[in-house]
Parts: sequence; C-alpha cells; structure tokens
Amino acid sequence: MPESVSLAAARVFSIWYRNALVWRKSALRSLLGTFSDPLLYLLAFGYGLGRFVGEVGELTYVVFLCSGIIASSAMNAATFEGLYMAYTRMETNKTWESILSTSVGLPEIVFGEILWMGTKSVISVIAILGVALLLGLVQSWMAVLVIPVGFLCGICFGAMAMVVTSYSRSYEFFLYYVTLLITPMILLSGVFFPLSSLPDGVRLASAALPLQHVVIVVRALMTGSVELVDSVHLLVPLLFLLIAGFIALTQFRKRLQN
Repeated sequence: MPESVSLAAARVFSIWYRNALVWRKSALRSLLGTFSDPLLYLLAFGYGLGRFVGEVGELTYVVFLCSGIIASSAMNAATFEGLYMAYTRMETNKTWESILSTSVGLPEIVFGEILWMGTKSVISVIAILGVALLLGLVQSWMAVLVIPVGFLCGICFGAMAMVVTSYSRSYEFFLYYVTLLITPMILLSGVFFPLSSLPDGVRLASAALPLQHVVIVVRALMTGSVELVDSVHLLVPLLFLLIAGFIALTQFRKRLQN
C-alpha cells in the first residue's frame, strides 16, 4: 500500500476513533435508546398486532417484522448521527474547524464520519439481532451476515444524511428530510407489511430508494431464503453511497471555504 494511502487511511481512522471515544462516555444511555425502541415495536406490533395478522407468506408476522425493524433501525442510527451529531460537531462545537487546523483534511473528516455512522448502524443491528435471537426469531445461521449488510446500510444513509447536513443552517432543516424522505421510506419499504400490498406505482417509487433493498436482503438472511439474485439489491445502497459521498464532500468544500 502506498504511504500516502496508508496515511490517509490512518487519518480517516483517527476521526472514527475520536467519535468512538466521545460516544463511549454516553454509551449506556445510547444503547438503551437503541435497544428499547425496536424492542417495543417487536412486542407491540409483532406479538400484539401479529395475533390478528397471522402469517405473511410463509413467515409469522413477528419474524417478518423483525427483519424490517433491523434494517430501519440501521438506517435511523446512521441518519441521526449524520444529521444532528455531525452538524453539532461541524457547526455548533466547531470540532471540524479544530481538526482542519491539523494535517487532517476535509475528505478524511467526511469519510471518517461516514465510517463512524456505519459503525453506529452495526451497533444497532447487533443489539436487535441479540433480542431476535433470544426471542427465537432467527431462523438461519446466515443471519450473522446481516451485520455487514447493516454496515453498508449505515454508510449509505450516513452519506445521504451528510448531504443534508452540508446544506443545513439549523437543526430545524433536518425535519424536512426526515418527514419527506425517511418516514415515507420506513412506511413504504416492506418494513411493516409486504410490498405486494402496495399499489404498483408506489412500489416502483419505493424501489428507487435504498431501504426497500436492504429490507429484502436482511429478511432473506434472517430466514435463510437467500438466492444469488438477492445480492443485486446491495448495488442500490452502494450506488447511493458513492453518489451521496461525492455530493457531500463537494458541498462541504464549498461551505467551509466560504
């Protein structure tokens, strides 16, 4: 590996490590929030509503719901970190400004932040996967592969959130993104009910966004029904990651230069 590449990688890791050290101080509180909300959804909807829904295809509703909760929680963890926490570090606390006075450049900050967002998603996935295992909702050993899929989901939605942050001038701006994109994605990506129940136009529109594809792959891994064609779904969040990462870096450059 060329020295310049290894040096850049070390600087990216330093941003990740810095965020990890800060998070460690409030890790218990953060984990409780990560753990409690999905657990409530599983208990209230999975077992409560599930008694009336019965089965979805060949799956009990609680098993069907569990995979959707894992995917959406990975998205939410990265989105919150990429919006509110990244904005706080950049604008409120001026942490980025201090880091930029060292040898670390803006690309390393942005990619280090996105890497940390993927890590937050992995933490969320592992927590919920542990609950699912205890409740007997994991039907295949392949569920362990949900962890790297959760990481891809995290860096994808982390990069998308960073685009929004690069344009934002206040915390209130994030409400537009959450209300107009994140919430509809959760409702229309197969998290709570099968995609086949949606009108064709809505289903096609949802397929243009990454969460639906993550849910499909996670559900297949959780139930052991993976086929080779399912891997194609991972190309969608990967494409969003590349495009959003480029836009975020470009916009942050313009913003911080001004």
